[in-house]
Amino acid sequence: MAVSAQARARGAYPHVAESGAAPDKASTMDGIATALSFPDWSARNLDALYDCLTDLSWLPAGEHVLIWVGWDALKQAQPRAYLAIHGVLSDAVRALAPGGERADGRTLTVVLDEA
Repeated sequence: MAVSAQARARGAYPHVAESGAAPDKASTMDGIATALSFPDWSARNLDALYDCLTDLSWLPAGEHVLIWVGWDALKQAQPRAYLAIHGVLSDAVRALAPGGERADGRTLTVVLDEA
């Protein structure tokens, strides 16, 4: 996957998240949780998704690139779920950016991959 290779080449950590065969809100959040190795205590709701995305303390410092495969299928099947998850991802990227409210040496980049 070219996106993963590009991330590694710049010293970032790539994480590939897939929505599953029948994409829905729950399977997409599960895919993100699996890709980023969320702790077992994390819940399956949008607030918990944001909290985990803006913590990432169990991962090494540096840039983490979340490569979301299948986003377009979720957007087609459940547009509201797509918008909700996309919004949480965008908010988390801003929160972890340098100068963001949760900046701690880890940044998050989200790439919507059409693979």
